[in-house]
Amino acid sequence: MKLSWLKAIFALPFNALVTIPFTILYFTNNLLISNNIYLLVLGSFLSLIGLFFLIWTSLLFAKIGKGTLAPWDPTKKLVVCGPYSHVRNPMLSGVIAAIFGESLIFSSWGLFIWGAVFLIINTIYFRYSEESGLEKRFGEEYLEYKRNVPRWIPRITKWSKK
Repeated sequence: MKLSWLKAIFALPFNALVTIPFTILYFTNNLLISNNIYLLVLGSFLSLIGLFFLIWTSLLFAKIGKGTLAPWDPTKKLVVCGPYSHVRNPMLSGVIAAIFGESLIFSSWGLFIWGAVFLIINTIYFRYSEESGLEKRFGEEYLEYKRNVPRWIPRITKWSKK
């Protein structure tokens, strides 16, 4: 496993899913898991689904895209298979689902707000920075993908290049 891949995981999703949530929970004195079984089950389900998509998409970036999720070591090839054939940002959707899952597990409004802020920041970043960078790197291939695959809400049918 490449060192750049490990650095990308620890710098980005690890901070979003562990460091920042722990800090929020610590400073809001909310380190105890909820005793509501429904919140625990739903939160665990969301977190596991989110982690599944984070791992799956990270592996696709490494294997097919020949890069990482980090802007300093981006993919060399546009990845449009797997969950990327339904939604343009399944990795971030996974991270967001996991954060909201954590908010349920800990019954934490602080983590819920962090999830909302994370979603807003990434929506702005993707719209005004990431997407223009992808357009420059991959040209018409990305523009066609962008026209056919939504940013956040997955399409029901799988999209494939013609």
